[in-house]
Amino acid sequence: MCGIVGYTGKRAAMPVLINGLKKLEYRGYDSAGVALANNQGILTRKQSGKVAGLDQLISDDPLHKELSASHCGIAHTRWATHGPPTTANAHPHQGPNGRIALVHNGINENHNTQRDRFLAGGNTITSETDTEVLAHHIESQ
Repeated sequence: MCGIVGYTGKRAAMPVLINGLKKLEYRGYDSAGVALANNQGILTRKQSGKVAGLDQLISDDPLHKELSASHCGIAHTRWATHGPPTTANAHPHQGPNGRIALVHNGINENHNTQRDRFLAGGNTITSETDTEVLAHHIESQ
């Protein structure tokens, strides 16, 4: 079962999001990720495996201070439905221009039709998930 955590407020978002993901660990999942909004746009970090691996990835990131300065973000633990448990398939997914980051629980039944349309239009889709297709769809509107 997937889990979603979101935060916007006065506190730094990263600790709130990571702690929220850690509370969801009992549910079973294959990957985790976060997307944080700041002055430069949306920064996304994701990792296959446990939340501890994501936490370490962020701690080791050269942009750690920028990631930690954000006050708005979303996070997700994934239980694979489309595509294997890889970092590329982990949520959040961004649209082609990076204007949105999307997490999603559920199944987009017609994602293959949408994927084919975006690929035919010259877009690049980097995962096997229906969620990335949704992010492309939303951002193209």
